[in-house]
Amino acid sequence: MENPSSGQMVINNPADISVIVGYFLVVISVGIWAMFRTNRGTVGGYFLAGRTMTWWPVGASLFASNIGSGHFVGLAGTGAASGIAVGGFEWNALFIVLLLGWLFVPVYLTAGVVTMPQYLKKRFGGSRISLYLSVISLFLYIFTKISVDMFSGAVFIQQALGWNIYVSVISLLLITALYTVTGGLAALMYTDTVQTFVIIAGAFVLTGYSFAEVGGYSALLEKYSSATPSNFSSMDPQRYNISPQCYTPRPDAFSLLRDPTTGDLPWPGVLFGIAIVGSWYWCTDQVIVQRCLAARSLTHVKAGCIMCGYLKLLPMFLMVFPGMISRVLYPDEVGCVVPEVCKRVCGTEVGCSNIAYPKLVVTVMPNGLRGLMLAVMLAALMSSLASIFNSSSTLFTLDIWTRIRPQAAERELLIVGRVWVLCIVAVSICWIPVVQAAQSGQLFDYIQSVSSYLAPPIASVFLLAVFVKRVNEKGAFWGLMGGLLMGLCRMLPEFWFGSGSCIFPSSCPFLVCGIHYLHFAIILFFCTSVLVLLVSLCTPPIEEQHLHRLVFSLRHSKEERKDLDWEQQEEGRRARREAEEREREKSEEEAAGGEKSCCHFSSGRGSRAPEEDQPEAPEMLPDISEAPVWKYTVDANALIMMAVAVFMWGYYA
Repeated sequence: MENPSSGQMVINNPADISVIVGYFLVVISVGIWAMFRTNRGTVGGYFLAGRTMTWWPVGASLFASNIGSGHFVGLAGTGAASGIAVGGFEWNALFIVLLLGWLFVPVYLTAGVVTMPQYLKKRFGGSRISLYLSVISLFLYIFTKISVDMFSGAVFIQQALGWNIYVSVISLLLITALYTVTGGLAALMYTDTVQTFVIIAGAFVLTGYSFAEVGGYSALLEKYSSATPSNFSSMDPQRYNISPQCYTPRPDAFSLLRDPTTGDLPWPGVLFGIAIVGSWYWCTDQVIVQRCLAARSLTHVKAGCIMCGYLKLLPMFLMVFPGMISRVLYPDEVGCVVPEVCKRVCGTEVGCSNIAYPKLVVTVMPNGLRGLMLAVMLAALMSSLASIFNSSSTLFTLDIWTRIRPQAAERELLIVGRVWVLCIVAVSICWIPVVQAAQSGQLFDYIQSVSSYLAPPIASVFLLAVFVKRVNEKGAFWGLMGGLLMGLCRMLPEFWFGSGSCIFPSSCPFLVCGIHYLHFAIILFFCTSVLVLLVSLCTPPIEEQHLHRLVFSLRHSKEERKDLDWEQQEEGRRARREAEEREREKSEEEAAGGEKSCCHFSSGRGSRAPEEDQPEAPEMLPDISEAPVWKYTVDANALIMMAVAVFMWGYYA
């Protein structure tokens, strides 16, 4: 139904509204069912779903955590602006996700860790590396994930319902925070599984309607090159120096691999730069790895990774192509170049490619299905937001709060994790205006550019930590610091000068901002790796007794490992034990009405003394063995998936 004041289609009919309400009832019901079905009263139950997940919730949850509304809005928007090359970000993941299941997760499992900073702490000792990783991960969550997902979800609601962008954001957050804070990881993984099927089904339906509207794939190939806006002629030539490339679709729009110097996504960056940033995201990021650690065995992890890989084939067809169709159907709005017109159409002057997908939904879909697609977008937004909320609260609680208060009892940790979610939400809302204006209004480019400046040093250190025994704490720390310094030298000037747009180029010096962000990621990765190896070789190595089951070559070792951080672990355990005993004594005092009998007191001490005197039971070695039949099955599937990926790359290259 049309809203005359804004010229927008607004969802306000009974069919659409009943679909949206019904959808939310289903998701909340699944969340409540999962909540009662699993143990959330312990840190392991809340943050790792009790390690009971089978392969299909793991695969669905990996995909749903990755595909947020930022993907729908960002991939479709960049597809509308410049063609299919952005799909390379998705198809690169087919290879990287196999590295996660086959090389990285076996080491994380044998190390016996819950968070990624914990792994680095066990691997290198000390606390400065794990603290740095916790802080930089939380920083990246807020500035590249939470704020982007909230903004893109709000763009969609703004187009569909005509609401104010901040009202939209706050409404979404309240619903998401509700089931994240109450349910823990198991509730998330089950709701993610429901959402994955809804996301894919809804996106398939929209893709079908979109291709029918444009006249099929061959019509898209033919019409995209002429999808230019008609309103650029109204621009004042005195105010704007416009060149045809600002409003004309790229001639290489249907190529995945583009010119290394003039391409908007140059092929060396697409093949190698995306792989480096992807290794950080898929193999070392808490949000993703946490889902794998919740699986019941290594075979289930691998099968989940394969399922996720196959699902990652879809975004090119379900998001990028519909974005390009949207530009063909609505060139004046999606392809707008006049700042005043763009401001009126989508609220930002740097371009409106971000509205490509929402525009299709509210104009092409019939009643009822339009409501389903709004539910799909909200599903994508909520599942990725909820995943990030849960993982960031895991990081903050287990890696930062336990450092501030080593004596914190389990109940306190669960409360702190929930309060932290509310804090990062507030910061993310404040960052939304920056996201709106960055990278010529192309959301996906903004996410990838910030990741390219901060993530390669982390990817380098993890890769070397897992595969090179000789790397030590000093090498890893100075590599991270050097890499951070290089990344900030590029990122801060870009934010200061602005990334610019076609009509308003950035005044950032070419020497600083001239290198494409994906090429910069490659340079940063290699510089960090060289620095880590140089410093490690110039300083004493870590003895092998500290490395059993912490590096890939020693993952099957049965030797006893002496953890480098065992003293800190012991201090933390002792502090927590004392805090719990104080709490128990206090509750016993209250129960006795303030009277503490001497025999009650002595029995308390008597029961405690043996516990302190007894040595801890030896830790059971994690089991990463696999049944041969299932091992060969998942290996064969991995080879088939790689063959499919190579064919797709070759066909569209």
